[in-house]
Amino acid sequence: MSSIRTTGRHRKPRRSRAAGLLRGGVLTGVLGTVAVTSPSASATERPAENPAETTGEFPALGTVITSTSSRASEATEDYVARTHLREARELATVRAQRAAERQRAADEAAAAEAAEAEARRAAEAEEAEARRAAEAEERRAAEAEAAAASRAAERTDLGTASAPASADDAATAQSTPVAAPASGGGNAAVVAFARAQVGKAYSMGATGPNAWDCSGLTGAAYAAAGISLPRTSQAQSAMGTHIPVSQARPGDLLYWGGAGSAYHVAIYVGDGRFVGAQNPSTGVVEQDLSWSQPSGAIRIG
Repeated sequence: MSSIRTTGRHRKPRRSRAAGLLRGGVLTGVLGTVAVTSPSASATERPAENPAETTGEFPALGTVITSTSSRASEATEDYVARTHLREARELATVRAQRAAERQRAADEAAAAEAAEAEARRAAEAEEAEARRAAEAEERRAAEAEAAAASRAAERTDLGTASAPASADDAATAQSTPVAAPASGGGNAAVVAFARAQVGKAYSMGATGPNAWDCSGLTGAAYAAAGISLPRTSQAQSAMGTHIPVSQARPGDLLYWGGAGSAYHVAIYVGDGRFVGAQNPSTGVVEQDLSWSQPSGAIRIG
């Protein structure tokens, strides 16, 4: 009998052998050529098999393996690419969130700083305004106090300088003739003389030329117009024609206190103003009537 096996002899299916090799992980060589041999046959006992018979079914299996491997590789690459893309997106999202948080924190800090600066400026402005108001109030209070003290000192000084007239002084005032004003401007002469003394000192009992008291100044002013007046304010306030202050004309005599008992006298110079020797602190000044409102006016001559 020939030792060459016929092609029709029954053998185990090579498919199961290939499947076993696949499960066992033994696949080598170039795709399309797979050689599987029986471990029990020797080279002398078993001739080479028909190539068509031994390799006919494996090229298809190699194609399947190649296709499957290619798809698996592509799937793996796709998975890796998608994983990298997802991770990149997640990282970008995290970075964007952190950047937004940093920007928000910076904006909040800037807003808080601006609000604090605005509050500080408002507080400083309010403090400055309060300080200015307090200083203005202090100035007004000081001015009012100084004015009150000045008037009080004026009344005290003038009251001392113009002591109540004695009976002899009153009699003298009644008997002293009043000369007529110089023709052509007697009152103007009174006003001019009085204004020429502004700025000179006040001294109780002084009758000029460098210092005056109130009645010494008025007496000298009228003397410049040719009119003789008594020495004291009380006697002077008892002379002439008494008129309201609102009707006074330049050159009229103004008095403070009662008529015949005045404690101060001055010369009305027009436009609501007068000239008088007020007190040691002011000397001879020109002031508005509102500064010290007189009690009445006298027209002499």
